[in-house]
Amino acid sequence: MPSPLRRRILPLAALAAAAALALSACSGSSGAASSDANGELVWGVDGSLLSAGKMDPQTSQLDVTAMVQRAVLDSLVFQKPDGSFVPWLAKKWEVSEDGTAYTFHLRDDVTFTDGEKFDAAAVKANFDRIADPATKSAQAASMLGGELYKGTEVIDPTTVKVTFSQPYAPFLQAASTAQLGFYAPQVLKEHAADLAAGGKGVTVGTGPFRISSYTPDQEIVYTRNAKYSWAPEGMKAPEFTTLRVQILPEASVRSGSVTSGEIDLASQLPPNLVSQVKGKAAVTSVRVPGLPYSLFLNEKNGVFSDQKVREAFTRAIDVDTAVDKIFFGQFPRAWSILGPTTPGYDKGLEKSWPFDKDRANALLDEAGWTQRGADGVRMKDGHRLTANWIAWTPVSDDHAALANAVQSDLKAVGFEITRETLEPGAYNAKYGPKTFDITDWDFSGVDPDLLRPHLATDGFQNASSVSDPRLDQLLKDGIATTDDAARAKVYAQVQEWNAEQDAIVPLYVTSAITAAGERVSDLTFDIYGRPLFFGTSVK
Repeated sequence: MPSPLRRRILPLAALAAAAALALSACSGSSGAASSDANGELVWGVDGSLLSAGKMDPQTSQLDVTAMVQRAVLDSLVFQKPDGSFVPWLAKKWEVSEDGTAYTFHLRDDVTFTDGEKFDAAAVKANFDRIADPATKSAQAASMLGGELYKGTEVIDPTTVKVTFSQPYAPFLQAASTAQLGFYAPQVLKEHAADLAAGGKGVTVGTGPFRISSYTPDQEIVYTRNAKYSWAPEGMKAPEFTTLRVQILPEASVRSGSVTSGEIDLASQLPPNLVSQVKGKAAVTSVRVPGLPYSLFLNEKNGVFSDQKVREAFTRAIDVDTAVDKIFFGQFPRAWSILGPTTPGYDKGLEKSWPFDKDRANALLDEAGWTQRGADGVRMKDGHRLTANWIAWTPVSDDHAALANAVQSDLKAVGFEITRETLEPGAYNAKYGPKTFDITDWDFSGVDPDLLRPHLATDGFQNASSVSDPRLDQLLKDGIATTDDAARAKVYAQVQEWNAEQDAIVPLYVTSAITAAGERVSDLTFDIYGRPLFFGTSVK
């Protein structure tokens, strides 16, 4: 995923500026055509993995799960593009002086679409379900504090208190996400085992829409919740009746369909297709906060146990050339394990590890890989310098091209990289016991605490098999203070630790690219660049 480095935090105001530019680019046409309150908005997404039991944001780690189910699941608070929080299902809240307890005062006029009343007991039922080991929640449970979560107490029907064993600074941000959104209590009692599959009568929340039908691998049809009147502060309910989500795994199909008008909205577009969006469709690109697309080097399995080999791997990749060529200048190369729009980003790491083939060769020589086989691959004690890279299918064309570039660059210094694209079951068979050398992903998140599951010794996404007591303490310090300046210093040290250890090799910073047709008006985006439909209308 050196000498002392300069540290600086990127203000949250930068997020607001980026979001403002994005929203102005895709606010929709304001022509003479009137909006249709009974209309239908058709949205194309890559939901190819949703049918594999990934319809529940409380258990799924897929961004697309949170993106589409936001239509159904509301949260206690809403995070604005500038990073501030406003009321949603909670009218107000207080944080205890020691930072261990959050008390929320709830609205009393909210109901689930099955008719149940939203109250403090519903908050407790959902949070306790996420924390229950039997639920097998990973991301949501981590966002809820993991082992730090002590419980949720019902004070009265409209007051609920969430308590942690120590100060837990990231909780308010976590409480704004779909991962910590709310299902109807009756659903949790009767259909908890069915939530991963999702569907009508199962995925029941308080949101502006309800699921009226779901055909796996084809479409999800959401119908407007006619009673909805509790949008986040400053927003209003969607102004159309039907949200039809079409599952279109091929990005070229999504871009072509929005150009032709067959669909109104296309999400998850790759950079190479931006120029192919024609006609009156407007393209919006929002820089995604979180962990950039990165390579995770497993230091416990093979050659990456040697830090010199990890550093040589990092220096041997011509990241700038590959990223610029493959992503058409849409995505910048990454320098750190936090993206530039993430609070706590260490700008001092920029330009600190440029492509250096000579340095890579020297490091491999120092590590003892001085002999060469007939095919040019380095050898030591009769063993080849080789590493196995596992990737989860489906693999996009641009990721395949990037992998080819990485393999080519490493081959040039005598480092063989073999790559396997695996179906989920086969991938997990290697990922679980960590019998691989390299894997890859990016991870969206606004709070820098997202690094804890990736780098803590017991982190559920610790693909690098890192175990460093000093790093563990830094990650604990990061969640134990609410002081922004103090947290920035902590996470700068975490990023600098990775720059020295090369556990994670960041390659590029992703953007959420969306194309909207001319029928769509007043489309907005959340802080992750995902479409929101509050106040949106169709012509």
